[in-house]
Amino acid sequence: MLSETTLAYGRRVMGALLGVDALYRAESGDEDGLAVLNLDTESAYSALALRSYDEARRCFEDLRREAAFLPEADRRTYYDELSRSTLAFMAWRRQGLALAEQLVGFLHVEARPASEADLEALLGEMRLSLDRLGYAGDLRAQCAAWEERHRVAPAGVPEVMRALLDEAWDRTERYLLKIPAAKSDGMRAVAVSGVAFNARCDYRSRTIELNTDPVLTRPGLKHLAVHEGCPGHYVQFKLRETLVREGQAPADVLLSLVNTASSSVFEGIADAGVAMAEWMENDDDRLQALMNRYRAGLGTGAAWRLHVLGWSSEAVADWLRSRSLVGGEGWVQNRVRFIEAPARAVLIWSYWWGERVVKAAWERVPRTRRSEFLLYLHGRMHSNATVGMFG
Repeated sequence: MLSETTLAYGRRVMGALLGVDALYRAESGDEDGLAVLNLDTESAYSALALRSYDEARRCFEDLRREAAFLPEADRRTYYDELSRSTLAFMAWRRQGLALAEQLVGFLHVEARPASEADLEALLGEMRLSLDRLGYAGDLRAQCAAWEERHRVAPAGVPEVMRALLDEAWDRTERYLLKIPAAKSDGMRAVAVSGVAFNARCDYRSRTIELNTDPVLTRPGLKHLAVHEGCPGHYVQFKLRETLVREGQAPADVLLSLVNTASSSVFEGIADAGVAMAEWMENDDDRLQALMNRYRAGLGTGAAWRLHVLGWSSEAVADWLRSRSLVGGEGWVQNRVRFIEAPARAVLIWSYWWGERVVKAAWERVPRTRRSEFLLYLHGRMHSNATVGMFG
């Protein structure tokens, strides 16, 4: 349980973040905002009236100083990082920050893309998996044959996802925790096209928008069902609502923020979901996990080339096309559209860092304490530094 001091601090942070979100939406015209989701549907918390970024900067400097005196060590660390992220975000809006400065300031990660050594190591593991599965030829030929074998036609995607979401719910309750809702409250899948994402959880409407432009496979859809549904984003949001209502979580967990200290862990919790739900059934699932990590690394390389090295969008697309092994042209084009948005480009690093920090922390926790660890994950916001501070 968190202290009343920290819960009160969380209420102040909630108002301040909503105030910065309002400033940003007003001056940028970005309809998604800094707080892309606010679960406070009853308007219990209102935005702090901030007249300028200078006034907001002073507010967060004060909050950062006060964070040092919170009783819980992980909360001192997290709220310090959140304050620094928000101060960096406002500096970006006032005077601009290079992508490398955004990575350090927003996400608190190294200002570099995934290295060639990282990518080559993943390719080597993928090759071993495909060899075990009996695929012949070079890696590209192996991946093409594997993708074709497991491909799901766009028309069949919603039905396959329905079954996967249903099983993901059951496995979450069997292996992790009771979801505080009836299964009828869960997510349903709808197919979309021409968008800049692979899949998106629209929690308010309980829909998962699935981009059918990339080539989709059943192992890939299983990952998306877990990531967007259970025990991923749907469970994250449902537990946050419930824990705040019960007075067990600070109010700021009701916000889903971009470009901030919590971004990597937010995605990492969802990306680690297959392992958490003990659904890594075979070599196809293990290969899919490697592909996810590899493509997350490619995303960082593409964003770095576009925003740091000054490559054109066309050159970046060619580079992705030459390195991507699955997904086809639809995947290449949606990655380029994703990283072209200046307000979202650094978020591609959340996928590269998120799973590794969450999964490493998960594997260190004894099985007898994993339900407790899940409440620690969902009952307070986390950064890469705090997710491993459990216990």
